[in-house]
Amino acid sequence: MKKTALILVCLILFGTAYSQPAKWITLDGRTGENTWICFRKDFIADGQLPSTITAKIAVDSKYWLWINGTEVIFEGGLKRGPKPNATYYDEVDIAPYLRPGENKIAVLLCYFGKNGYSHASSGLAGLYFDAPGIGLISDSSWLSCKHDAYGTTSAPVPNYRLPESNIRYDARQDMPGWQTEIPAYFKASEEVCEEGGEPWGELVRRPIPQFRNYGITEAEYTREGDLITVNLPDNIQFTPVIELESKYGGELVDIRTNHSFAGATWNIRAEYITKPGAQSYESLGWMNGETLFVRLDKNIKVNKVGYRRTGYDVSDLSEFHFDNPFFERFWKKGISTLLVNMRDNFFDCPDRERAQWWGDVVVLMGECFYSLDPGIDQLICKAIHELCDWRSPEGVLRSPVPTGLGVSELPGQMLASVGPYGFWNYYMNTGDIETLRYVYPVVKKYLSLYRQDTNGLTEFRKTGWNWGDWGFEKDMTLIYAGWHALALQSARKMALELGYKAEADEFASEYRALKRGFNRCWKNGAYRSPDYEGKTDDRVQALAVLAGIASQDKYPQIFSTLKTEEHASPYMEKYVMEALFRMGYGDYALERTEKRFKAMVNNTEYATLFEGWEIGSADFGGGTTNHAWSGGTITVLASEMCGIKPTKAAWEEFEIRPAKATAGHSYSISFPTVKGQVKSDWRAGSGKWTITVPDGCKAKVYLPGKGNYTVYSGGEHTITCPPCK
Repeated sequence: MKKTALILVCLILFGTAYSQPAKWITLDGRTGENTWICFRKDFIADGQLPSTITAKIAVDSKYWLWINGTEVIFEGGLKRGPKPNATYYDEVDIAPYLRPGENKIAVLLCYFGKNGYSHASSGLAGLYFDAPGIGLISDSSWLSCKHDAYGTTSAPVPNYRLPESNIRYDARQDMPGWQTEIPAYFKASEEVCEEGGEPWGELVRRPIPQFRNYGITEAEYTREGDLITVNLPDNIQFTPVIELESKYGGELVDIRTNHSFAGATWNIRAEYITKPGAQSYESLGWMNGETLFVRLDKNIKVNKVGYRRTGYDVSDLSEFHFDNPFFERFWKKGISTLLVNMRDNFFDCPDRERAQWWGDVVVLMGECFYSLDPGIDQLICKAIHELCDWRSPEGVLRSPVPTGLGVSELPGQMLASVGPYGFWNYYMNTGDIETLRYVYPVVKKYLSLYRQDTNGLTEFRKTGWNWGDWGFEKDMTLIYAGWHALALQSARKMALELGYKAEADEFASEYRALKRGFNRCWKNGAYRSPDYEGKTDDRVQALAVLAGIASQDKYPQIFSTLKTEEHASPYMEKYVMEALFRMGYGDYALERTEKRFKAMVNNTEYATLFEGWEIGSADFGGGTTNHAWSGGTITVLASEMCGIKPTKAAWEEFEIRPAKATAGHSYSISFPTVKGQVKSDWRAGSGKWTITVPDGCKAKVYLPGKGNYTVYSGGEHTITCPPCK
């Protein structure tokens, strides 16, 4: 009997039997915008602890975790919305932080309390914690308290697109030591529901790693009166840190960056209210920019200013050198812009919106595969699943998602997403056949919504936002038809890869019919839809080339058009550049790109690329200065100029087919793939060319402008090419 009782006690302590399910808990149900809550749980661990203890942690909206006074997670949780009524959860191994005997769990929760272009609020602050290996679950035994030091700043506040609020921290209301000692005013938390219950819904495992934490860097700064200025190493995501001394306390410290007002809107900034004496503070709401500004009373002594850089956990493993330094600068700025536009999700800009618009994602995806380590694949896969899982019951794809502010179809962007630059490009670079199987029925259903009109073109579908590009002179009928043709080609490839031969033939038949209709729009040396009255659209000519609609005999006239018509925004200019290379006009592709991007690439005030051709241009949606869609040139330089692209999934086979235009230039490129690093080093006039093929791969290598190739297997190879001299 005694032995049975002892076993029962042990089972209860370690949660292997008789355990109750974890509950979602909150602070008495009264939570509003920008509410910060402290949760505490002390428990006893008897006996030897398991070597691995996985805790399942979910919140609306963000959390910071300490165990026994040690910080375990800095900004955990993902913005809500893997699907319209679902919440992401983290898996955290807490075993290294626990000890036999008494343990202290502390969670600081930040509840956004409002919707945004990247977050769907549940409507209630909540914490879910389940570590079944030791029977540690969230329930009413957890104590909690609102952290009154946290509040919201006065106006100006962030624009409506952002779910985050400006944080105002009043140090006079600080609660020092609450992570290890429980103040008397903490009270029992309120149980709301079990896993899957409302308002948080289904729990979906976090598909990306925890954010990279670079630690705190002490910064050099200048001070002039009440203003401190810190020049940051790049346009980065960071949380500011200050150490200061105040005689009386109660002074306001204003914290912002050169992007706190940008894109014609107010974005994130912060405020701090001092307490008497020496103090340090880190504002936990991340902001971005090249410059940090701290404005404070001139009598406050500042001892240190610093920042903690954070961001998506990925590294730039690319190198690009070119004998035209403009494109080296472009590559560097493009990568900087790419890195500052990813965190919980991809976004168009890190200051004004943080929204996952899929026209942007398609361009960013291409850049990622030629620069970042394969860890980026997880963020791309997350974005793909979100796009599919937020589709309407009728199968309409919409963006930005996740969101609580409403979605729009934007047919051009959705067709680009399911086309060769979107889902298919992901598959070719990763070999992720399971995701291809997941998306194929979604693609098939979406394309079934499109019909042909009486002209044989894509029937114009009226949606919430019929957006084709920023700028003017948009031949929308043919823009949609071009993207539709590309999507049909991609769907055919998906069907063939998955063994649906009959469906592949149907997509091919639809493509041929659309191609005939498109070619009936060829008039006076350019493509123009019957009812279009504007100037000839350069975007349309590019799409016709890329979709295989324009025959080679039309190339000289299209080239002539692209030398005079310049209407594409930086978003669509990538496709114009690519089309010029495809037609064999690589020299002009480089010339046009340098001319159009010169102002933003050579700008020394901003470390990143712009949304439009000019800063703040009203014609380009407000003109933010950190828009990664402008970096599409990176993809074209790698795939067309250097000619490197996969021909079998996961880079099992690929080609290196440099454009003829590169023969007279010297360049080198190196980037990671799922199989390893690919390199190509060409020195004009040297007669030698060095390439590196990852082990287990095969590369078809062509001389510039030539149709014959040689196959090379894994390793480094030096190729003698007399025509290159």
